[in-house]
Amino acid sequence: MPQRLWDRLRDWIVLVLLVVISFGTMLSVNTPVLRSLRALTLDWTSSVEARFAWVGTFFRALNENQELRRENIALASEVARSREARLENAQLRSMLRFEQRSSFPLLPARIVARDLFGQQNHVTLNVGRRDSVEVGMAVVTERGILGKVILVGDAYSSVMPLLNTDFRVPAKVQPLQTSGILRWPGTDPTQLLLEHIVKTEPVEVGQLVVTSGESSVFPEGYPIGRVDSVAIKVGRNTLDLYVAPLVSLHVAPAAFVILQTKDPELAQFSEMPVR
Repeated sequence: MPQRLWDRLRDWIVLVLLVVISFGTMLSVNTPVLRSLRALTLDWTSSVEARFAWVGTFFRALNENQELRRENIALASEVARSREARLENAQLRSMLRFEQRSSFPLLPARIVARDLFGQQNHVTLNVGRRDSVEVGMAVVTERGILGKVILVGDAYSSVMPLLNTDFRVPAKVQPLQTSGILRWPGTDPTQLLLEHIVKTEPVEVGQLVVTSGESSVFPEGYPIGRVDSVAIKVGRNTLDLYVAPLVSLHVAPAAFVILQTKDPELAQFSEMPVR
């Protein structure tokens, strides 16, 4: 058995001994030939290492870039959240000042749904019957009017906004105090139409349009928009004023419901047929 093992390992043992003797000889003998051979070997191995050294550098740079990208995304998200929080705080402060200045009781509400894709648009508020909201109440923001309540549930209300072809509100141009009826033609969401303004009125672009008070819904003086252009039609004694609304329904996050109900006697009188 030992003889058989020696026969199998003999060649490997001899090879290992020869390799050890060779390395020992090369390291112990310092002849010019061996020095040249070692220098050549060093140059060759160094060039090979230099060629492959970029691989490690590349992967390290790739990892660093990925880490920097993640940090950049996180910082950008933080900046966006901070900017959004500042804008929201500024708007909330503006709404608070508006509520404090108002002579009417106001109920704060958040817009929770918007249907603004056609001509019969509406928005939904997170207040309802349990908050004393009733059909016909005005809905405003700190910038101007938004619409009126048309449907009330226990916790939510549906509002007909300015951008609805069925919406009408008496309005006047300041400082002229000339009155007309404002509506939305149903095409351009950035333009309302104020009709029945006498042709001789010196209306100018940029003048403020507000509620006239000749309405059972909106009190007098609430801003609506500014005159964007004036159309004079041949053969008519009235002007068509195109008004840019002050409230953007696509942006406004919240609003106020004016908790003011109609005078029952006035409402009944207004609904009586004219003979």
